Amino acid sequence: MASMLMHTFRIVPTNVKWAAKLNLRLLCSASSTQSQVKSSTKKTLAKPGLKSVVLVEGVRIPFLVSGTTYAELMPHDLARAALKGLLTRTNVPNTDVDYIVFGTVIQEVKTSNVAREAALGAGFSERTPAHTVTMACISSNQAMTTAFGLIASGQCDTIIAGGVEFMSDVPIRHSRKMRKALLSFPRAKTMGQKLALLGKIRPDYFAPELPAVAEFSTSETMGHSADRLAAAFGVSRREQDEFALRSHSLSKKAETEKLLKDVIPFKVPGHHTVTKDNGIRPSSMEQLAKLKPAFIKPHGTITAANASFLTDGASAVLLMSEDKALAMGYKPLAYLRDFVYVSQDPKDQLLLGPTYATPKVLEKAGLTLNDIDVFEFHEAFAAQILSNMRAMDSEWFAKTYMGRKTKVGVPEMNKFNCWGGSLSLGHPFGATGCRLVTTAAHRLIAGGGQYALVAACAAGGQGHGMIVETYPQK
Repeated sequence: MASMLMHTFRIVPTNVKWAAKLNLRLLCSASSTQSQVKSSTKKTLAKPGLKSVVLVEGVRIPFLVSGTTYAELMPHDLARAALKGLLTRTNVPNTDVDYIVFGTVIQEVKTSNVAREAALGAGFSERTPAHTVTMACISSNQAMTTAFGLIASGQCDTIIAGGVEFMSDVPIRHSRKMRKALLSFPRAKTMGQKLALLGKIRPDYFAPELPAVAEFSTSETMGHSADRLAAAFGVSRREQDEFALRSHSLSKKAETEKLLKDVIPFKVPGHHTVTKDNGIRPSSMEQLAKLKPAFIKPHGTITAANASFLTDGASAVLLMSEDKALAMGYKPLAYLRDFVYVSQDPKDQLLLGPTYATPKVLEKAGLTLNDIDVFEFHEAFAAQILSNMRAMDSEWFAKTYMGRKTKVGVPEMNKFNCWGGSLSLGHPFGATGCRLVTTAAHRLIAGGGQYALVAACAAGGQGHGMIVETYPQK
């Protein structure tokens, strides 16, 4: 597939025109953090027979580069802080919360059900059930839609969904040979049997199995996949750096203008109170151009600056049935509406989840691309975003791989990730989904829009799309 894509996009005559148009859009949209398009009121997406699910509030502790201020903590510490921050901001009685579900990717073995441990630590009743889900970078998306199903079906009225990731301390395993020997040791009854087992241990047994952000099915790191995708779609290094610079510039502007309303302070034991993300670093094209390729050397285009960085962080959202929220006196931020999950080839289409999810969720909701006022897409790599844009703008790709008669279409850049994204804010794998949805809700309110489309790719060639509808502000 990759070779076919490379061949095809090398001969598409509109390639240069597309890149020129996108560069113009990037330059124009980087000057404003809010959408310039305010939609008129459209239809609502309420479903007969289902309870409407509302986002009452969403919070996150600051997202920090791994190995910095959070380094001595554990995942449940971060999740607990997000939960307590949500309780403080909403004043919801913890006894009113029916259920808690969190997403995470790299599990700490001591707290494998991190949702339960964080909930107990945050002061929730031991009678409040909690479970943890994992779906790579869309783990907290899955947590939210799990909660959505429980509320819409009438099983629950109030659920906290969230996500956490802690890359400062990930499990490093002994080699399988050493694990086998250690697991056999308790079964040795006599001293002779124990000494015999010890005698079988060889020096190479002590080599650890180091973790890697790689696909199990292909053994390829996501960075390599992004580099190949960029080559297949003809996305240049300069385009990627321009998009990364846009992300950092918009994040910094949004932070300065206090638009990142979901960020809550976190007093880190033994440290100062953390109040803002520490990965936002606007630079210049000249500085970005000096960085060397990070994955495919020396000719790759993915660098440390145009890829999201390893991040520690946690997020949480309070979801309720609309009736429950209003009965408790809350003014919701938004409705959660239709959503889809997609899967495709994990080798050559690993990062194209948004391309596949966008038309499906729009069609499910009865909307078009033009109906969307706010786009919030996860930025794993600048190459991933730009490759998705090209796939969405390609009639050939739509017909060849998606079974569609026409192309998906490209979001307007003055509606797209206008407060920055994962490239600059950070990407704690399990926590990003809640940030996307909460940001989308706040952007809708700030810009007077009605519909937002949230989309993300994930390891395994999976993806997610969701429609968020602003709550009437009258």
